Amino acid sequence: MSAPPLERLPRHLAIIMDGNGRWAEQRGLPRHQGHAAGAKAVNRTVTACRELGIEVLTLYAFSEQNWARPEDEVEALMQLLHDYVHDERFEILDNGIRLTTIGDVDRLPAWVRRPLQALCDESAGNRGMVLALALSYGGREEVVHSVRRLAAEVAAGRLDPAAIDEAAIARGLYTAQWPDPDLVLRTSGEARLSNFLLWQSAYAELYFTDVAWPDFQREHLEEALRHYAHRERRFGKTGAQIRDEEAPC
Repeated sequence: MSAPPLERLPRHLAIIMDGNGRWAEQRGLPRHQGHAAGAKAVNRTVTACRELGIEVLTLYAFSEQNWARPEDEVEALMQLLHDYVHDERFEILDNGIRLTTIGDVDRLPAWVRRPLQALCDESAGNRGMVLALALSYGGREEVVHSVRRLAAEVAAGRLDPAAIDEAAIARGLYTAQWPDPDLVLRTSGEARLSNFLLWQSAYAELYFTDVAWPDFQREHLEEALRHYAHRERRFGKTGAQIRDEEAPC
C-alpha cells in the first residue's frame, strides 16, 4: 500500500523513538548496541520523511530526565550523536535539510555540542525539510522556560500581565517558528508522551506501535501516516461542522 497523498500528510511529525534498550536486552546485547541500531532507524526515517514531503520532523533523541541514566549509557548516546553529525553531514546538506535542536543543549558536552551547532549553522538556509533533534529536552521544562521569560518582562515593566495569553507562552517555546505537531508517534508499545511537546501536542493525533525503534521501517511509518490520513481532526468542533467546511462550494 502506498502512503497517503501529500494533502493528507501531517505538516509536522514528532516521534518518540522508544525501545532501543529493551530491543538490545531481548537479544542479549548491551544497551548501547540497541541505541546504535536505533541510529540506523533515524537515517531510514529521515530519508522517508524527506521523500514523502513532511515539512517538520522532530525526534525525541535525549530527554532532560535521560541524564539520570547510567554514565556509560549516556556516554554512548553522546558518542552516537557526535557520529551522526559527522556521518550525515553531506546527506543533510545535499538534500536541503535544515538541522536544528530543541532543549537545553548547553548541557551537552562541548565535543558534541560544537560540531552539532556547526552543522545547524551550515544548514540554516536549507528549505527542504526541518529536522529538529530534541536534546536534553523536557516539555514541562520548556513551558517553565517560557513563563520565566514572560515573568522577567513583567518585572521589567515591559509587559502587562493581563496581556499574557496562550500566544504569548507559545512564542517562548523552542518550536515557536513551526506549526504544532499534527501527529505524535511512539514506538515500542508504550502509550504516553513522557514529557515530550506537552503544550504543542494539545490537539495532536497520537499513534502508538508495538514495533521497537530499531525495527522501525518505512512501511511502519507509512502505516502510521495512513491512520492519520483517515482521522477527523475537529479541534473542538463537531464532525458535521468539519465536513461542511471541507465540502466544495
